[in-house]
Amino acid sequence: MKDFIIPWSEAGKTGLQDDRDMGTPAKFGTPVTLVIDGFEVTVPEGTSVMRAAAEAGIAVPKLCASDNLEAFGSCRLCSVEIEGRRGLPASCTTPVTEGMVVKTQTPKVQKLRKGVMELYISDHPLDCLTCAANGDCELQDMAGVVGLRDVRYNAKDTHFVTRTATRPNPKYMPKDESNPYFTYEPSKCIACSRCVRACEEVQGTFALTMEGRGFDSRISAGTKLDDFMSSDCVSCGACVQACPTATLQEKSVIELGTPTKSVVTTCAYCGVGCSFKAELNGDTLVRMVPYKNGKANRGHSCVKGRFAYGYASHSDRITSPMIRDTIDEPWREVSWDDALGFAAKKMRSLQKKYGQKSIGVITSSRCTNEETYLVQKLARAVFGNNNTDTCARVCHSPTGYGLGQAFGTSAGTQDFDSVEHSDVVVVIGANPTDGHPVFASRLKKRLRQGAKLIVIDPRRIDLVKSPHISAAHHLPLRPGTNVAVVTAIAHVIVTEGLMDEDYIRTRCDWDEFLDYAAFVSDSKHSPEATTLLTGVHAGELRAAARLFATGGNGAIYYGLGVTEHSQGSTTVMAIANLAMLTGNIGREGVGVNPLRGQNNVQGACDMGSFPHELPGYRHVKNSDVRDVFESLWGVKIDPEAGLRIPNMLDAAVDGTFKGLYCQGEDILQSDPDTKHVAAGLAAMECVIVHDLFLNETANYAHVFLPGSTFLEKDGTFTNAERRINRVRKVMAPRNGYGDWEVTQMLANAMGADWTYTHPSEIMNEIAATTPSFAHVSYQLLDDKGSVQWPCNAEHPEGTPLMHVGGFVRGKGRFMVTEYIATDERTGPRFPLLLTTGRILSQYNVGAQTRRTDNVVWHDQDWLEVHPHDAEVRGINDGDWVRLTSRAGETSLRVKITDRVSTGVVYTTFHHPDTQANVITTDYSDWATNCPEYKVTAVQVSLSNGPSDWQTDYASQAVQSRRVIPAAE
Repeated sequence: MKDFIIPWSEAGKTGLQDDRDMGTPAKFGTPVTLVIDGFEVTVPEGTSVMRAAAEAGIAVPKLCASDNLEAFGSCRLCSVEIEGRRGLPASCTTPVTEGMVVKTQTPKVQKLRKGVMELYISDHPLDCLTCAANGDCELQDMAGVVGLRDVRYNAKDTHFVTRTATRPNPKYMPKDESNPYFTYEPSKCIACSRCVRACEEVQGTFALTMEGRGFDSRISAGTKLDDFMSSDCVSCGACVQACPTATLQEKSVIELGTPTKSVVTTCAYCGVGCSFKAELNGDTLVRMVPYKNGKANRGHSCVKGRFAYGYASHSDRITSPMIRDTIDEPWREVSWDDALGFAAKKMRSLQKKYGQKSIGVITSSRCTNEETYLVQKLARAVFGNNNTDTCARVCHSPTGYGLGQAFGTSAGTQDFDSVEHSDVVVVIGANPTDGHPVFASRLKKRLRQGAKLIVIDPRRIDLVKSPHISAAHHLPLRPGTNVAVVTAIAHVIVTEGLMDEDYIRTRCDWDEFLDYAAFVSDSKHSPEATTLLTGVHAGELRAAARLFATGGNGAIYYGLGVTEHSQGSTTVMAIANLAMLTGNIGREGVGVNPLRGQNNVQGACDMGSFPHELPGYRHVKNSDVRDVFESLWGVKIDPEAGLRIPNMLDAAVDGTFKGLYCQGEDILQSDPDTKHVAAGLAAMECVIVHDLFLNETANYAHVFLPGSTFLEKDGTFTNAERRINRVRKVMAPRNGYGDWEVTQMLANAMGADWTYTHPSEIMNEIAATTPSFAHVSYQLLDDKGSVQWPCNAEHPEGTPLMHVGGFVRGKGRFMVTEYIATDERTGPRFPLLLTTGRILSQYNVGAQTRRTDNVVWHDQDWLEVHPHDAEVRGINDGDWVRLTSRAGETSLRVKITDRVSTGVVYTTFHHPDTQANVITTDYSDWATNCPEYKVTAVQVSLSNGPSDWQTDYASQAVQSRRVIPAAE
């Protein structure tokens, strides 16, 4: 595919950065001037001749070179003549020098290239007309570029199955079609090694090798008994993207043909916020290709973003509005007007009967900033209350509180590029290779370059040890003891005098530091005193503390294993203390960096989704803040904070909260203590679910409003590094409307007069009311690609690094972080601790990924149990077991592994038939009500299959999903 239509703005201006493959990576050095084909070119020192030529607009033929890989020099197609040098050197491996004179098209060079290409073609099937890569094949293109018209050599038998007496006619080696998303056709391999190098240099998995020599060379995904599915391949797609032929090819391209246009948009999975080119034939999406100028992913991707988009066209998707009077009735398909009228009448009648504050909204971290902004506006400007909350409540709300207290802002301090400058990295309560794989690849690359890693996690995650990397220290703490471990690290730093005193005196409140130092120096916080509590070896903890304090640039990355605790906010503040103690805030390579779980968790918080905050994290009690919105919206805003999600459910059970509009969230599967969530939903008289599928929450809904996918909408997402990325419409919404339009229609049905005609108008309103977004517009995003907030008069092009030269709040604030044990305790009945997390192939509650071929890797949730704990209970690998807590029980299969410590079990929460959250309790963070998913006392015993609760739940779900189609 040669030409793309990439609309970046309504005016038709592209604003597109150079997307050409320049052959070799960019270099940064002193300027060097040379002459190429008579043209004078100035490039940085260290630049290859190939890239210098590309900068001058001169394309040198290539097959093994790509600008996201280090130069390799194997294909020799890029040979050039250089005055004063013998032979014909490869331009990709030859650095420029001052005054160099290069000629790229002499007869000698042309003859060599044609001969090289002739050898390649002699060992390649000539089925171009029926090949899936026809029109998108670099080998085909380069044959044309060098002018190859005849091949003098007979085809070698190297890629054929061996002849036998029963098979005298040779056939090409068979395709490996084991991977659900791409094929490997050995006969078409030209041994350029680009896929092998991409797997090493870009992904860092080292799953591929080159086997054989000469014409016998081909790639291998492991041993001779391995295929791509059984190998270490993680299906990130880097190899497929790197392949210049059809050797590695997407099955979607084989089926649908070569795409002819593309639109740049943003992935709707995790908080990394990868940029992709959605490539299409007409309005049919053929493939998603990572965009090389995406500043979060730099041209890389994972299996979810690259391949798991099929849910958008899945047969389970609901595209017609539906209503019902009671939840035991079947759904009735109706028109949009009927559904919205039904919903509006219900909600207004509830307010009339039970009071203005009897209804509320839940916004989504999967929807755009613009959509989320409208949902919280619906609550405040139409419902007349502040009953708005978001799923960030159950994941990263402690981040907002803890970092706000310490630094004055509620977000991470760095961009992802910053990790390339880190010397010591702490990963605590996060599993980047599964939850944030593109960032993990960048981190692993830095570790291979020599940076040191400290992992603080109850489980031996992949980063502890995997190909070519290993952690310097793994602190396998007991779940629930994060505060004690981080405070013990600070104890070592303070008592051994390893803190950065100059930084603390200059940048932080010195008196508060002295109080903190006195607290943390107490011997009760020493590693030796806390080891029985935390399970972490004292000597190992001391060594890790010394490494972080003295190892250079220190960066901390954390995830839900920090926040989803009763002391989640305290742990975030303890981490902030650690960064300030060592002077690791305010420059590249350092910082405190929350790895946000969903694609727009950061944005949902920014947009005022919490019941006490208007957009921009400003408290609703402040009259000057309310004035900004009241004057624009023409309504009065309630100064009293509204209900959080747990409060809504409690009030529903109590009979005072009766109506809910839930956009894009499945709280019945994602929130803790499933039985309590179900009881709260069942007590409501009008639940409106706005989603793609009839999810678990919809079992208790009265109105279903079909949603649109990220492929069907315009808007923005804000990722974990505060990067605001454009989401661009790739195809028309299957339901007829974007999600922002549905919210606007509901508001107007309830008496509002909203008149937005495009999401860009909503962003203009956000910019007019929210200081950190003051300069953000679609035009700016189209021009710059993306920006990081704050983006205002002081930072008109955004802010990659926060707190440079000073903290937003003025002086950094040290907080005393006393460890307080959770009320959830183990005992004779429940002797084990359950902690939960995610897996690479699945995402959140699985609503999207379960409706793709990703299920081949993870078709059910498994319970990880240590061999000792399994042996004591007579449990074998693969057995059904009953997992029981004080809150409930469920059944699932067991995987016996020493990745977990004795006394700890682990599972994921991607499948509703497991419903792991029926086990979790309603304990939560003291400051934010973030649920304590990571610490649940449980017992594990043998089982014959699903529990009674699972059986009853499955039956109820089937009944709840009955649909009566609309009359023809």
